[in-house]
This record gives sequence, structure tokens and C-alpha cells, in this order.
Amino acid sequence: MRRLLIVAALALWAGAAAPAVAQAPLDQAKQAGLVGERPDGLIGFVAGTVPADIRALVDRINAQRLDRYAQVARTNGASVESVQAVAGRQLIERTPGGQYVMTASGDWRRK
Repeated sequence: MRRLLIVAALALWAGAAAPAVAQAPLDQAKQAGLVGERPDGLIGFVAGTVPADIRALVDRINAQRLDRYAQVARTNGASVESVQAVAGRQLIERTPGGQYVMTASGDWRRK
């Protein structure tokens, strides 16, 4: 039941992870292969060299995601790590083909 609540809460929130203003540059960075989704529900750097504005954007979005994961965890009496794992699976599943996702072993692969 707790997992179902976590999934429902994350599904409702999924579109709100990044404000619309941040979504376009994030999508562009993903399409360029600079960043991708990680199994822990955060965005990671695929490329070794990423422009400073993209690094700042990723840091800001990851901080927002972590805040939201903590809220969902508190509401559902779950650990933040379990919420992150559910979010990571959902985000990776929704990642369009051609973009990068991190495998459980920590390797990047093009979806």
C-alpha cells in the first residue's frame, strides 16, 4: 500500500519537477547527450564537459527533486531512498528514445 501511495504521489508531481522555464534547456541538454536520468531520481552528467549554465540548472532541479522526494517520504512514512528509487524508475521509463539513462551499475546508455 505504501508503495502505491508513493507511486501515486510521484505521478501527480512528475510534471512539476522542473518549472516550464527550466524544462526547455533541460530537454535540450538531454537531447544533446550532456545529461540524463539516473536510477536515484536525479539528473546526472553524461558528458565530461558541461556548460556552467547547464550545471547550475541541473543542480537547481536536483535540489527541487530532493525536496519533493523528502516531502513524499514524510507524507507516506517511507524512506527518501525508496521514493527516489520509485521516481528514478518512472523517470527512466518516460525518457524518450535517443536520450541517456544510467543503468543500475552506473553506466550510461542511450535508450
